[in-house]
Amino acid sequence: MNLSENLKLLRTRRGLSQQDLADEFGIKRTSLSGYENGTTYPPLELLIKLSDYFKISTDKLLKMNLSGLGEKRLSDLERGADIDLEGKQLRILATTVDDHNEENIEMVPIKAKAGYTDGFADPDFIKVLPTFQLPFLSKSKKYRSFQIKGDSMPPVSEGSWVTGEYVQNWSNLQNGHPYIVITKDEGAVFKVVQNKIKQRGAVLLISTNPEYQPYEVRVEDVLEIWKFVHYISSDLPEPNLSRDQLAASVINLQNEMTEIKNLLQN
Repeated sequence: MNLSENLKLLRTRRGLSQQDLADEFGIKRTSLSGYENGTTYPPLELLIKLSDYFKISTDKLLKMNLSGLGEKRLSDLERGADIDLEGKQLRILATTVDDHNEENIEMVPIKAKAGYTDGFADPDFIKVLPTFQLPFLSKSKKYRSFQIKGDSMPPVSEGSWVTGEYVQNWSNLQNGHPYIVITKDEGAVFKVVQNKIKQRGAVLLISTNPEYQPYEVRVEDVLEIWKFVHYISSDLPEPNLSRDQLAASVINLQNEMTEIKNLLQN
């Protein structure tokens, strides 16, 4: 429980002494001192009043180490923006259905990606997107397909359609699995994810193309996350060499290098 440290942090950030805050709630300074030292705990009624006063939910006051947050995120909390720092908040998803009342798979083309960050929760925006059905996917889950731009995720090439399953609880993100992540700044990006929500309140986004450096996105800058299911592409991926073929290629290269050295020496 982090209540004692959080109370002291929030009080000092407001420039209040223990006596000032005690007077605010009509309690003894020694009582507040006990709460900040962790020797006693405030009654539920007072805890709710402290939550309202500091504009931070009781759950975060009790469980979250607020000192571990960055200045911007802590300031946002103090201004009353109860940010979903852990990715567990209930999210409302705008969706469409077909004539048989079955969920569509909406398609988000590259041209629509810029508008998606503003319209992702707007039913009027979602209903004008093209749709299709894939009968082999589960009817109990929600899917959406995004057209990919760039060459950061081979073998998925630019222009491919990547279909994802909607993720409600971001704390369940699987490390090393590809996801479509909708961010405020970049829109839809397709990356391999490392879940850093619990440690740093962020997700690490990694490309399969080593020329692109991994980077972190804070949870409060994420709008939606979709777990990769499959992709559709008009490009045929390059065949992977087997281990024997790879070994043979290395041997051939070594032989060629030996011949070049001999020619240079002669």
